[in-house]
Amino acid sequence: MESCAACGKADVSLKSCRACKLVKYCGVDCQVSHRPAHKKACRKRAAELFDLKLFAQPPCREECPICCLSMPIDEDETCYMACCSKFICSGCIFCLPRPRCPFCNIAAPRTDEEGNRRLFERIEKYNDPEAMDHLGSLFTRGIGGLPEDHEKAVELYQRASELGHARAHFHLADAYFEGKGVQVDKKMAIHHYQIAAMMGNVSARCKLAAYEGLDGNHDRAMRHCMIAARCGHDESLEWVKKGYMDGWVTKDDLEKTLREHEASQDEAKSDQRDRARAAMGR
Repeated sequence: MESCAACGKADVSLKSCRACKLVKYCGVDCQVSHRPAHKKACRKRAAELFDLKLFAQPPCREECPICCLSMPIDEDETCYMACCSKFICSGCIFCLPRPRCPFCNIAAPRTDEEGNRRLFERIEKYNDPEAMDHLGSLFTRGIGGLPEDHEKAVELYQRASELGHARAHFHLADAYFEGKGVQVDKKMAIHHYQIAAMMGNVSARCKLAAYEGLDGNHDRAMRHCMIAARCGHDESLEWVKKGYMDGWVTKDDLEKTLREHEASQDEAKSDQRDRARAAMGR
């Protein structure tokens, strides 16, 4: 029979330690009194549980709503449509007979002002995190007829991240890391990179790999690289190969990564996308 880790009572309602799930307590007083003895084991187990989530293979990439193929990893090969807040792959955009949205058939905006108005409308009417993140990126770079305003960008990223938007977490992490719109806070940057990576953002996963490598945590860096490579990221695959040569990656892990990298790339291939890349000189 389970009992309170502090007082030993067994005939009462018990609640698990929220951080580690290793022990149970009958109340807050017992949990507080037992904290000094439990703190070290709790932190160790909590870190182990977090790593299980962090290094789990993330969700599959979203599909293009037109061709239903996995979206390219390279965001330059996608196009955001402010009318319906959808991302369309370059292959489907390239094949359009006229400048209209292939998803909702609304004419493309003729000016930056019209495109921005659509973004603001989607945020106001639908509380759309995709529109928030996209508008934030325009303010970050000072493009699309908007001024460079990092404070406004951070505000939009924060709102979108609270709604569970992975790319907004990534952009917010960049802001904390570079001190643009907020004070430099490396701990918060890593926190948001981790959330974005667990949600499937490959760019965030690569940033985490780089930081772990700089800190000398080569095993953790390679684990991040393998996850990114299995999602189809070419540069991460090259780092995995180097990790194998340096003894940080096993032969089995390398072979599995190579197979899954190829499969992930095949899922995103089409003649339309190849023609679009050729037209863009890629």
